[in-house]
Amino acid sequence: MSDNPVQSGPSPILARAKGILMAPAAEWQAIAGESDSPKDVFLRYVVPLAAIGPVAAFIGGQVFGYGALGFTYRPSLMTGITTLITSYVMALVSVWLVAFVANFLSPKFGGKDDYPAAFRLVAYAMTASMVGGIVGLLPALSVIGLLFAIYSLYLFYKGAVPVMGVAPDKLPVFTIATVVAAFVISLIAGAISTAITAPSMIAAADAQDQMSLDMGGLGSMQASEDGSTMTITGPDGEQVNITVDNNGE
Repeated sequence: MSDNPVQSGPSPILARAKGILMAPAAEWQAIAGESDSPKDVFLRYVVPLAAIGPVAAFIGGQVFGYGALGFTYRPSLMTGITTLITSYVMALVSVWLVAFVANFLSPKFGGKDDYPAAFRLVAYAMTASMVGGIVGLLPALSVIGLLFAIYSLYLFYKGAVPVMGVAPDKLPVFTIATVVAAFVISLIAGAISTAITAPSMIAAADAQDQMSLDMGGLGSMQASEDGSTMTITGPDGEQVNITVDNNGE
């Protein structure tokens, strides 16, 4: 039994991440014999890995912006920073919430009531989704992040029996129940976070967000940084500027 398998420093983190992603069955057996506290796993493993997605999304948003169906949106620097902080905090909180749910449900499906073990199960299962957050560097590929999230669900499924002792015949229902309950709790937590941070995000934007619309052969439309001017570019490059007097004069 290892009391401190995830030591500080990058190498042990990379070794654990590689193990859980590439050989989950063997890695879960090793994790089942560990006794790390939630605090140790959180600080040495979750905190650094959970930052990958928010930081990547921040960089991708600032460099490339977000686009769909011809629309392009590039957040201002302050909006991006506010979003980065909020999403990072929510990613950290979600680990504790899901672990609580998993530990609460485990005894009902033949498993044990052991929160430290539940935390290790959830934290390491979320490795795929945390590492997969790197696709945020290219917002156009962000949908690929869903594949990493699905793989995290699979890792949770594979680890529930060796780590929490869940009855194998009840494993599918346990996994589904945990995911559904955790999703509901996360929605509530997200709504609360949004209600708290939305005013500051609006203020932080300070009219610096940029939005454009590509209309293909018909040209394009782009708003100025302060939102007071709309530039319409025709198919032959001709431009029309529409100015809005924010003072109502």
